Amino acid sequence: MIIERANPSDLSALLAFREEAASWLTVLGIDQWQRPYPADKLLATIEAGVVYMVRDGATTAATITLTPEAEDGLWTPRELQEPSVFINKLTVARTHAGRDLGGRLLDWAGDRAYHSSAVWLRLDAWTTNSKLQDYYLRHGFAHVRTVTEGGAVNGGPRVSGWLAQRAATPNEAHGFIDRTGTSIPLSHQTDITR
Repeated sequence: MIIERANPSDLSALLAFREEAASWLTVLGIDQWQRPYPADKLLATIEAGVVYMVRDGATTAATITLTPEAEDGLWTPRELQEPSVFINKLTVARTHAGRDLGGRLLDWAGDRAYHSSAVWLRLDAWTTNSKLQDYYLRHGFAHVRTVTEGGAVNGGPRVSGWLAQRAATPNEAHGFIDRTGTSIPLSHQTDITR
């Protein structure tokens, strides 16, 4: 499988991924991703070069977004001084479920973060999705805390505030042919050394 940066022509596939994932989560009784994601916002992240696609031949099998910036209000100022890469929107097509493709993507992300001089690979997960939280814990992440207030709409309840991190480490065992190009520029450089 190949991993490469998404391009604007991938927008419809990414929106379909999210709809597919939301439907699957609904069947499981999980309220995650029930609101449609704004296409213009997704296109902006594609154009920023932070969205990656896993291709299995002509099929898009998975996607992940990696950014050097955290969502406002989640991480402390001290934590934000630590060079980190943040995971968003990790999604695997149902056709490729059960193959640990998500785990391989997490390993690829950790390797990419390491080679970008990050100390941490971090994420925020849906606060009510305990199955997803358990998934990340099984893949080496440690729960940091859960932020429940200060959501994007009027500072109300936050739906995605379960914070976790794992060390950014080299790992080429992910098995992807990597066509993503340059590393992730980190905005928070400090004197921290490995």
